[in-house]
Amino acid sequence: MSTFEKLSINTATIKRASLTEALDLSVAAGLSHIGLWRDKVAEVGLDTAVELVKASGLRVSSLCRGGFLTAANEAGQAAALEDNKAAILEAKALGTTEVIMVVGGLPDFSVAPGAVDAGGGAPAVAGGKDLVLARRRVADRLAELVPFALEHGVRLVLEALHPMYAADRAVLSTLGQALDLAAPHPAGAVGVVVDTFHVWWDPSLREQIARAGAEGRIATYQVCDFNLPIAADALLSRGFMGDGVIDFASIGAWVAGAGYDGPVEVEIFNEEIWNRPCADVIDTVKQRYAELVAPHLG
Repeated sequence: MSTFEKLSINTATIKRASLTEALDLSVAAGLSHIGLWRDKVAEVGLDTAVELVKASGLRVSSLCRGGFLTAANEAGQAAALEDNKAAILEAKALGTTEVIMVVGGLPDFSVAPGAVDAGGGAPAVAGGKDLVLARRRVADRLAELVPFALEHGVRLVLEALHPMYAADRAVLSTLGQALDLAAPHPAGAVGVVVDTFHVWWDPSLREQIARAGAEGRIATYQVCDFNLPIAADALLSRGFMGDGVIDFASIGAWVAGAGYDGPVEVEIFNEEIWNRPCADVIDTVKQRYAELVAPHLG
């Protein structure tokens, strides 16, 4: 097997590239997979995106993102269900079984389209800062989506985000929380992603990765580093593997030990990296992956 057989470049890593360019760059790099964000699909339309992916010969490792399930009002909840059903259908058309779910933050602060702008002030909704209630809404919306996901053979992949994003992006902060939320549902309908940037700090990470493997819920493994100092926009603190604090040897061994042997996506949000030529970014990703990630995947 090639060193890069499992490597997948997530389009977020080469944000400036169009879908056509991202596909061409991945093929030129000798890769077999690509991770897609829905914005790249929307730019060309689903039908065209499907044609482009098929023509490239690449397999779509995952589609990002669904989620944002914490709306407190009926209109927001209905809109979330509609958008997530659309994501499921897009994933099926694109040939992937995995939709990454960023579940949403507090209703008063979430960055979901159409949500109240973050920034504090008077609560926009009653209980808008109630974290427990927000998590309950995620569970309720997930239960409503599972039958649709099962019908179409697509898995809803819960992503725990670093706690600094709990207010605006994800009220799930640990892999254990994600697994607890998934537990009532079939493993084929609800899985989890192990994203090193978000979970590297968790003192229970080894045990929870083992649990995820035992429950058959690891849908994908995403890697990038956690850079210091944290960027002014904390979302952009991701970096190339090796540039930050993460121990890829340990986490990779835990993921492999849990039985996961699927694609490994590199997903980086970093303004400096985005401004570099995309081909150079992919070359650096391949080098760091070969040195720091692949040797520990078994």
